[in-house]
Amino acid sequence: MTLTTGSDAVRDRRDATPEGEPRRACGRGRGRAIEALWGYAFIAPTGIGLAVFYLWPILQTAYFSMTEWGFFGGHTWTGFDNYTRLLHDPEAGQALVNTLGYTALGLVAIPLAVVFAALLNQEGLRGVGVYRTLFFLPVVTMPVAVAMVWRWLYNGDYGLINHVLSLAGVDGPSWVADPATALYALAAVGIWSGLGYNLIIFLAGMQAIPREYYEAAQIDGAGRITQFFRVTLPLLSPTAFFVSVISVIGSLQLFDLVYAMAGSGLTARANPAFPRLQTVVHLFYDRAFVTNDRGYAAAIVVMLFLLILAMTAVQFRLQRRWVHHA
Repeated sequence: MTLTTGSDAVRDRRDATPEGEPRRACGRGRGRAIEALWGYAFIAPTGIGLAVFYLWPILQTAYFSMTEWGFFGGHTWTGFDNYTRLLHDPEAGQALVNTLGYTALGLVAIPLAVVFAALLNQEGLRGVGVYRTLFFLPVVTMPVAVAMVWRWLYNGDYGLINHVLSLAGVDGPSWVADPATALYALAAVGIWSGLGYNLIIFLAGMQAIPREYYEAAQIDGAGRITQFFRVTLPLLSPTAFFVSVISVIGSLQLFDLVYAMAGSGLTARANPAFPRLQTVVHLFYDRAFVTNDRGYAAAIVVMLFLLILAMTAVQFRLQRRWVHHA
């Protein structure tokens, strides 16, 4: 019979410890692997959906942009010929200028939405829900219906706008048929349509600002205007950044208003102001589905995709200078 002293038991446990460590480490590694597999299993449906409905179409479009399609199908490889043609196409250049001009004009809706949201955010204001509904109504209205109404308002012969101007002795132009006013008239419709969405976003952002900031500003003697510029606007800058990114992306993809107000093909080209109305997406539609120049249309889409990517990257870069996080 062998007796084990306390020092021997401690020594035995020390000797056994290094042998048990690999087993525990192996168990922990196996647990992490199983956890990672479960994570991949949960995100797999979303990942597959993104790959099938987003990544694969993007790759297909990039491939088709380097081909030339026949009228009855089939395509031949042309390399970068479509992109060379795109860079030298004056109609594509004018469509790009129109799109960028509409995007710049559409940004006017952001400060307007901030002002209206500040007015609706006042304490004691009655009927806020009614005002929200009225402002948001154009957002939920079909763009085609909006365009048809505004076509009637803009009509040079019997439109309501020119009728009101005639009462004041002013001879109004043919708003959508005049190259000098066509783009501004289109931008006005876009601002009116998107104002409600921006207003609701800004109103939610203002209501999320803690009241303690305003109480501290009041103690320091700040009035409402000072509070707006020194408290509300800085704390609202993340919301303004979000709205600006969404607005720019949406404006660069403008199509429905132009199509509903100007048409396409020979109908659109009969309008003398059409060169000032055509956007990049409208040009893509015309080339893809009217003239059946699908390879060139794919090149237009790739160019637009890269433009949106670049402008979004610039916005994210610049937001570091003016966006303040509480």
